[in-house]
Amino acid sequence: MPNDPAVEPRAAHVDDAGAAGRPAPVPGDPRSWRRPALITAAVFLLNATMIATWVARLPATRDRLDLDARTIGLTLLMSGIGSLVAMPFVGRLCARWSSRPVIVVTALLCGSMLIAGAFTPNAVTTGAVLFVFGAALGSWDVAMNIQGSYVDRQAGRDYMPRYHATWSLGAAVGAGVGALMAAAGLGVGVHFTVVAVSACVGSALLAAFWFLDDREPAEAPPADAGAEDQPRHRGPLLTRRLVLIGVITLCGCLLEGAAADWIALYLTDERAATAELAALGYGMWATAMAVSRFSGTTLIERLGRVGAVRIAGAVVLAGVVITLAAPGVVGAMIGVLFWGAGVALVFPAAMSAGGETPGRPADGIATVSTIGYGGFLVGPPLIGLLAHEIGLGRALWVLPVLALGIVLLSPSVAPLKRQTAAA
Repeated sequence: MPNDPAVEPRAAHVDDAGAAGRPAPVPGDPRSWRRPALITAAVFLLNATMIATWVARLPATRDRLDLDARTIGLTLLMSGIGSLVAMPFVGRLCARWSSRPVIVVTALLCGSMLIAGAFTPNAVTTGAVLFVFGAALGSWDVAMNIQGSYVDRQAGRDYMPRYHATWSLGAAVGAGVGALMAAAGLGVGVHFTVVAVSACVGSALLAAFWFLDDREPAEAPPADAGAEDQPRHRGPLLTRRLVLIGVITLCGCLLEGAAADWIALYLTDERAATAELAALGYGMWATAMAVSRFSGTTLIERLGRVGAVRIAGAVVLAGVVITLAAPGVVGAMIGVLFWGAGVALVFPAAMSAGGETPGRPADGIATVSTIGYGGFLVGPPLIGLLAHEIGLGRALWVLPVLALGIVLLSPSVAPLKRQTAAA
């Protein structure tokens, strides 16, 4: 069975480029991988516009369905549950078919659900649509990280922070478009349809025609295996290294989710900031994240991934402490900047490290992503419950412990030997 893909190591995926009449990127030459990196970044940006579009028009959806705060919370929870249910399986799908068809299917499904969400008649149907929307969006997220990790390993550079920087930029674009649509008096049906067609169809086309085949070469069976159809070896997934990467991802996502959900309320309730200043505080945090991520590739190249993550953990630790301990609004604002700049690099670095799981890079990214999304899902509500008992200012003091965990666990993201596909 010389042509059996289960036992024959595949080449470096040069056929993808050659078939389209483009020069094949050269493994280990970062310059030849700029185009795949830019295309991957574009898909990250378009993915972010989807969730930002939904969040930006949430008040309109609430008013249309006449929902109270409790019902909104339970309805939105369905999106997170959908993501957690679907994401663990994405690694296997990408390992078998590559991320390309997975992104095509999930992007189109995501767009369909966004349009459907504009016309649901009640909370139950909205929750059902959001469950599928979350499953599609989360799966799309994992698949594009798998493509990004593949490009990085082949290029020999950590572009992952820049991919996530473009995601942050896409979220800002999506929110801005939502604000303009609302100001113009356009309904969510028109708004969601325009975004779904442009972002989801655009991502599907980019993936279908420009993404590379990121399936890893199969390992040949041992020379003395004997059996012609010997299955390929698959290393263990939940190794000590991957578990530690998952924990550091969880810490980063809890810190990120807490900031997104609680910074504005903290500034208002604990620092007596006006609504405008509270919104500015969140904007400063998000801006610091984006700037940090755009510079993350250079920082990792100069300090190494472990050094960059260790410093990032120290910066976010200082930022949270300053935010909670410094007097007045100005002191808290300074802390917020450090908070955003530090936490920005944790998730991208964890994705890169998870993608280096020997023999199972796609499964590694799916596992780390699922743990991270779990932090986004459960972290903010837990802080809310704690805040109900002891106050928000005191409840947020659990966050420096998480930041210290990032510092201590930073060696877990150390790069393994770069694996470029053998010709």
